[in-house]
Amino acid sequence: MKTIDELLSEGVAGRRVFVRADLNVPLDGTSITDDGRIRAVLPTVKALAEAGARVVVASHLGRPKGAPDPAFSLAPAAARLGELLGPDVRFATDTVGESAQSTVAGLADGQVAVIENLRFNAGETAKDDAERGAFADRLAALADLYVGDGFGAVHRGHASVYDLPARLPHAAGYLIANEVAVLKKLTEEVQRPYVVALGGAKVSDKLAVIDQLLGKADRILIGGGMAYTFLKAKGYEIGKSLLQEDQIPVVQEYVERAEKTGVELVLPVDTLVGPGFPDLKTKAPANPTAVAADAMPADQEGLDIGPETRKLYASKLADAATVFWNGPMGVFEHPDYAEGTRAVAQALIDSPGFTVVGGGDSAAAVRTLGFDENAFGHISTGGGASLEYLEGKTLPGLAALED
Repeated sequence: MKTIDELLSEGVAGRRVFVRADLNVPLDGTSITDDGRIRAVLPTVKALAEAGARVVVASHLGRPKGAPDPAFSLAPAAARLGELLGPDVRFATDTVGESAQSTVAGLADGQVAVIENLRFNAGETAKDDAERGAFADRLAALADLYVGDGFGAVHRGHASVYDLPARLPHAAGYLIANEVAVLKKLTEEVQRPYVVALGGAKVSDKLAVIDQLLGKADRILIGGGMAYTFLKAKGYEIGKSLLQEDQIPVVQEYVERAEKTGVELVLPVDTLVGPGFPDLKTKAPANPTAVAADAMPADQEGLDIGPETRKLYASKLADAATVFWNGPMGVFEHPDYAEGTRAVAQALIDSPGFTVVGGGDSAAAVRTLGFDENAFGHISTGGGASLEYLEGKTLPGLAALED
């Protein structure tokens, strides 16, 4: 995989460089609530601009239906990128149309432009190769070189991620290079004990990675909504908690495999329950109750790991040499159900080992709960991409950069 440093050494002054970034940031109206992904691409954009490149930054945001939708405009992200870079960042109001063409044509050496949300064009996500390729051709006309740096999208075979690199000389940006180096430490160069903490809502989202980790991790800690399917598989009452009943046979199989292979699969011993999902807008007190994992009331819903589980999980992380965490332990957006996620984050900080926060809601939780990002070994910008890499899948966006 060619690196951006190699590209810079060849000279980029005066050349149009298309940077496929991941500016898919959470928005509250037009206000960005977490700019982590924008900050993550800054080293690449800054290095190219300082070397005299004419930088064209592109990304998706949300899931528009292949047509312009003001709710998913990249304008707020472009404005924030401009604030962080210093000089004004120009913004094109379309992807490959008149605005994009004129904006890119007007760039001087060292200037940066952001084009509008790539998913405003149906060709970006089209399953038809010809349609996707036609859009990639139009994107390629905007640039001379391609730099892939949107790690959060590399598991998607989309036009700007997979097809476009085949049409231009290409290299990996600093973010992608760093993400891949970290993931190799979790798959090829693992220091032990290797402990994995998995949370989030759906157990089905994590089954493939659990399947792989049962042969690699020393301990797997289960929390979040997905834990209740594991508890149900043990025959426990889980009340109104999240349940994927169709996954119970697979979960039972994984529990048996863990026992046979010597992997310590750790489940909650207690949980915080409430009468229903809390109000995340008003943050009204939910007054949860802690109950043993095998004593949940039938009319209550489990919404966070309990205090004894927090202590247990912290002890299981205390001696780890390598930690990977993906998925919150509860509804961390509400203060009454945030302590489980907070406890796991703090345990990672206290761990002497190399700690990786696997993107997505885990990364959002770290920032929402006020932790110092530098206290962790690495915070990934791509939850889905990280999981698929650990599952052993070929990621289209990485494969496109490797040839």
